[in-house]
Amino acid sequence: MTHRHQQRQRLHRRHTLGLLFVAAAGMVTAVMPMAVQAQATAKQELRIGYQKYGTLTLLKGRGTLEKRLAEQGVNVKWTEFPAGPVLLEGLNVGSIDFGTVGEAPPIFAQAAGADLVYVGNEPASPGSEAIVVPKGSSLRTLADLKGKKIALNKGSNVHYLLLKALEKAGVAYADIQPVYLPPADARAAFERGSVDAWAIWDPFLAAAEKQIGARVLADGKGLVANYQFYLASRNYAEKNPEILRIVLDEVAKVDDWGRSNPEEVATVLSAQTGLSRDVVALAASRYAYGVKPVSVDVIAAQQKVADAFASLKLIPKPIIVKDALLPVKQVASNAK
Repeated sequence: MTHRHQQRQRLHRRHTLGLLFVAAAGMVTAVMPMAVQAQATAKQELRIGYQKYGTLTLLKGRGTLEKRLAEQGVNVKWTEFPAGPVLLEGLNVGSIDFGTVGEAPPIFAQAAGADLVYVGNEPASPGSEAIVVPKGSSLRTLADLKGKKIALNKGSNVHYLLLKALEKAGVAYADIQPVYLPPADARAAFERGSVDAWAIWDPFLAAAEKQIGARVLADGKGLVANYQFYLASRNYAEKNPEILRIVLDEVAKVDDWGRSNPEEVATVLSAQTGLSRDVVALAASRYAYGVKPVSVDVIAAQQKVADAFASLKLIPKPIIVKDALLPVKQVASNAK
């Protein structure tokens, strides 16, 4: 092979590599706007955590929020959680932006350092949670719980119910055996007799009553308020007050609808939860409708919950609940 021929081959390879480089550069240039656009689209998404209860389940089933936020260029992504504590873990690590839980989960989350804020609540619903025993149980009073095994989801709303029930009966928390289990595992333990009682909320409560004849030893009436709270990550709430106003406005609308349409509520809930109509109808009959901004009185009630857990060292440190509020002007809702 001549020197001139070798030189021509080297030039050809360089030319070919140059063309490949130009093509690759063109591809990168073309992809970059797409990546930027995808990133921008991802930011326009409200990620909601919900459970098998409450107004958010109705809101999801009705589909009205998606239509309203689509006008703002915002997509809605729903993620179901089995209980409030894990939902707020999701909020804390950034996998969701907004969600609903009972009284106790925000206390445990705040004590653990989660940067969340209260943005609204439904009225008290003390009948929506209870301590139940098997239908053939010899336990008849709250005092009978002394020395017994009681299943509950640690840090959930029923945790506070159990504290107040034992207090009323004069039984120390140290004198029972709490068995911390999520709802599905707790029901299994309850059915096979591994625990003596179960502290649980709707619709799991209604399911236990209807399906296995669980007997209510005591519900929350006269013991706890059992508020349903709407919370958001502080970062999301500060950056997106208008979206949160829209969400709470749609919650208020579905509250009004639900209050007047119990039959339709049962239909929507059955479809959303997979539970039978008679179960969700019983649970829905105990709902309390009417979302409002979190008031001074509600925060004071939450502080009592926090103080009760702190006194028993069930949370790592005392907290000030009002620290988990934004200035009213930042999250002013249209809730009725």
